[in-house]
Amino acid sequence: MGSSRHGRRFIGMGHLIMGLIGLLVMSACQSSNSPKAAEESNARPVISIMAPLHFPHPPIPELVQEIEKLTQTKLELNWVPDGIYTDKMNTALTTNSLKKATYVKYTDYMLMKNSIRSGAFWDIGPYLSAFPNLKKLNQEILGQAAVDGKIYGLYTERPSSRQGIIIREDWLNNLKLNKPTNLDELYAVLKAFTYGDPDRNGKDDTIGLTDRNDLVFGAFKTIGSYFGVPNNWAVSAGNFVPEFDTQAYVDTMNFMKKLYDEKLINSDFAVTSKEVQRDKLIRGNAGVYIGSMQDVQRLSDEAQLVNPDARFTLVNRIEGPQGFHIWSIPNYSALYLFSKKAIRTEAELKQVLQFFDRSMDKDVANLMKYGLEGRHFTTKNGQVQLSEDTSKIRVNEVNALYALMIADLNNPNVMPVVESESLSQLADTLSLDNEKYVIKDPTLGLESKTYDERGVEMYKIVSDATYNYMLGKLDKAAFGQEIERWRRGGGNQMISEYNEAYGKKK
Repeated sequence: MGSSRHGRRFIGMGHLIMGLIGLLVMSACQSSNSPKAAEESNARPVISIMAPLHFPHPPIPELVQEIEKLTQTKLELNWVPDGIYTDKMNTALTTNSLKKATYVKYTDYMLMKNSIRSGAFWDIGPYLSAFPNLKKLNQEILGQAAVDGKIYGLYTERPSSRQGIIIREDWLNNLKLNKPTNLDELYAVLKAFTYGDPDRNGKDDTIGLTDRNDLVFGAFKTIGSYFGVPNNWAVSAGNFVPEFDTQAYVDTMNFMKKLYDEKLINSDFAVTSKEVQRDKLIRGNAGVYIGSMQDVQRLSDEAQLVNPDARFTLVNRIEGPQGFHIWSIPNYSALYLFSKKAIRTEAELKQVLQFFDRSMDKDVANLMKYGLEGRHFTTKNGQVQLSEDTSKIRVNEVNALYALMIADLNNPNVMPVVESESLSQLADTLSLDNEKYVIKDPTLGLESKTYDERGVEMYKIVSDATYNYMLGKLDKAAFGQEIERWRRGGGNQMISEYNEAYGKKK
């Protein structure tokens, strides 16, 4: 009898469980037909992106949420401080942990071609024509960044050269100096800023130039332009000559060595980070910063928090022995590459490309560039007005999003600016003026297998030698020996490959 009772109890429990399952199935069926379930079943694609953070803060969540809403995506944005971005990106590459879309600076892209050729990234060329905005991308710029004729990246567009001098205008006024117009005047300003008590505090606590451990985006390459250094390479009688094998390069090193010897530059510039370099200008320890003129508004805003009387201005034309010249980057400053490890299927790739295509539409593009109307900008007759009152808010809440924008300079959907803060406007004007005098890299679009495979390790020979010369640890003969070491280590082969590629192109 006992066993019979247990049997009936189990049967009863079985009916109860089956009934509950039935209810759950019915509930699931009903809910699957509801609008909410339909939305969940068509879940928004997740777009993971690694991008550099050039500003103090990432964009505010409200902006990201609005972009997600407009693009019907879920964004996973990995913001990495610009100063350590290259290292983090390389680590992600070597550990197979890249995001679906990864921002790659053009200087790093040149050294990633082996990874591209080995199949780490999608060839996106065949897919672009399917998207209304992407199919209109500039074919010449896409070609500049092509590898073996294939397109792997969506480009971020920048002026050819934003390089120039950011300078303390109030210090110039205190010392009754004009803006420098040539190399001698630039030297004189740096010396006066170091020894002339430009801040009028009665202390010997200032230097002329603040610089960092970067021969390209620091002061060195821009000053080199003024001396007439070619942009990476020169072509003489059909043969390629590396920039560091020219007299103008030696003249530039001598100028920098003079600044170092006379203590007109921070003595630790060879090991200084960008953050520390900026901080010296912001805190009034230095009066001149040579680099991207677009940094001026943010530097000014931050300096005025320390000293409300700090005033900045810009100089872009410094005449050298061969007139005025300025080095340029290709018309792309970076590319978004698409990892095959993170993106497994064509369908998934199309979702990511769809996001970037949608980001070029008017509503999303202007949100990324200017922020929220009424809070970050106003409009007048369909044109954007950017006031100084909202400048600091945009820096902290919006400006980081600029790194996500592709092909924005020639995107007709981006609204023009009718009024902006004076320093930003001046930076834009002078960057446009630079276009008349840019020195282009003649190897752009040419292939060198040796450069692709060993360019980075070989360049370290040159950069170490350059710093050691400026610091007085190498003389000209010893510097020349390092250049010969570069030649023997693959430099001559690289020159031969560029000569051959150049001959074929002609």
